[in-house]
Amino acid sequence: MGESSDSVSIDVDRISLGGEEHRIKTHYGLVTVTVFGDQDKPALITYPDIALNYMSCFQGLFFCPQAASLLLHNFCIYHIYPPGHELGAAPISSDIPIPSVDDLADQVAEVLDFFGLGAVMCFGVTAGSYILSLFAMKHRDRVIGLILVSPLCKSPSWTEWFYNKFMSNLLYYYGMPSLLKDCLLQRYFSKEVLGDVNVLESEIVQACRSLLDERQSTNVFRFLQSINGRHDITDGLKKLQCRTLIFVGENSPFHSETIHMSSNLDKRYCAAVEVQACGSVVTEEHPDAMAVPLEYFLMGYGLRKPQKLSSPRSPLSPSCISAELLSPESMGLKLKPIKTRISL
Repeated sequence: MGESSDSVSIDVDRISLGGEEHRIKTHYGLVTVTVFGDQDKPALITYPDIALNYMSCFQGLFFCPQAASLLLHNFCIYHIYPPGHELGAAPISSDIPIPSVDDLADQVAEVLDFFGLGAVMCFGVTAGSYILSLFAMKHRDRVIGLILVSPLCKSPSWTEWFYNKFMSNLLYYYGMPSLLKDCLLQRYFSKEVLGDVNVLESEIVQACRSLLDERQSTNVFRFLQSINGRHDITDGLKKLQCRTLIFVGENSPFHSETIHMSSNLDKRYCAAVEVQACGSVVTEEHPDAMAVPLEYFLMGYGLRKPQKLSSPRSPLSPSCISAELLSPESMGLKLKPIKTRISL
């Protein structure tokens, strides 16, 4: 793991949809990053939840025309995989220590160094939100904004800790059985799409279930162990001065933790939106509900839809949270803001 002091690219492959896959050697092991877009544009870094990668966590959002035109026109997207979560990944050797959440946050910094990136926009989902929030605390000058979906900020409750231990034991002894996939799907999605004995699960759940079959259980076990060992970062939230947009599904098991996090962020820089009839992974279950809030959020950086944008290559320079984020009627019927007052 620590054989070299420099990050080096050891493999680059062209994959579908024009993405370029890089495997980068860091002090904390190999990490895979898939890059979409013009690297002269501002950078948007993504990090998914446990057992997911960009295809199972962000593809729904990037297939949503309104959101895709906004994000792909304005940013170069850098999808960071949790270690060993890329397609075709080999099991990570048990001789390699499991990284801590601080190690994973510092690994993100090494990824930025490899690509020569300065300040970036960060976009994380649940466990990925925690990693990127921790990264923002440790490297405040390198984060211009945070987009967080059903984020975590506290150490695990006893209930979550034991539940994660149960999933860890399944991974360790049985790989990826149907019971574990059911546990993970309940973490990601609402009952509306999970189905029951009388209603078939939705296509999006079926697709995610199929993608979970491709994960190396050993590697998922390691990431779950890292997240289950996370520490409380609540005290550091007030020090974050980057603009933050939070989404949470109404039925997310992490709803109360998201409320806790949004209430501890500086009110001048944070807006939070609840998406009704939705689980944790809003990016897949209701990506259309995210487009308008994202547009208003990015207006504070001088970014617009393609037809309105004059220079997508210009550096990001935040001004304020758009007032429209405070207006429920401007964001669609499925949305209601958690934060209703932001003083600037």
